[in-house]
Amino acid sequence: MRTLYHLWLSPGSRKVRIILEEKSLEFDLKVEKVWERRKAFLAINPAGEVPVLVEPDGTVLAGTTVIAEFLEEVYPDEPLIGADAVSRAETRRVVAWFDTKFDREVTRNLLDEKIMKRFLGLGEPDSNAIRAGTQNIHYHLDYIGYLAERRKWLAGDHFSLADITAGAHLSALDYLGDVPWESHEGAKEWYARIKSRPSFRPLLADHIPGAPPPKHYADLDF
Repeated sequence: MRTLYHLWLSPGSRKVRIILEEKSLEFDLKVEKVWERRKAFLAINPAGEVPVLVEPDGTVLAGTTVIAEFLEEVYPDEPLIGADAVSRAETRRVVAWFDTKFDREVTRNLLDEKIMKRFLGLGEPDSNAIRAGTQNIHYHLDYIGYLAERRKWLAGDHFSLADITAGAHLSALDYLGDVPWESHEGAKEWYARIKSRPSFRPLLADHIPGAPPPKHYADLDF
């Protein structure tokens, strides 16, 4: 059985979970508390970060992009990147937008400050960073609405890794109640379609001990 080492609110881990579900690949989940720096985990990924996927044959894959590209190449029956060079390029562009720009401007300023700092022992949350993340998210939600208004999905006519990546980041922030859906109807309608996919349901069932999600988190109708 393949095993995915993950953290509940890690967008990268969530992204891989959705990909595995979309491709109907069975896997076990193992929570890895990266702040503990377990020797056994460092032996398979010296970077000490999640996600890490261990395939049934023992192959170890570390890092969100590496895992996503591997799964797309080895299990192509449910394509998630695109059928031609242009669509693949657009999918990768939108993926990079959320894994790089959104992550830098929003995810790190909200998720890392509110949750990860506490576990990593990095001190108190930075109120300036939280304020910046709270402001920046509006721009990105507007962009999602812009794309969703002009396309069936974020990168084109087909559900893709672009939607998975954006959904992974937003679902982690939504668990904290930090997504102002009421001000961004276009993004909200797109996310409602994401939430209704069977591959997304396991994420909506997540409950972090001592930190329950808001009531709307698992509600398909918000």
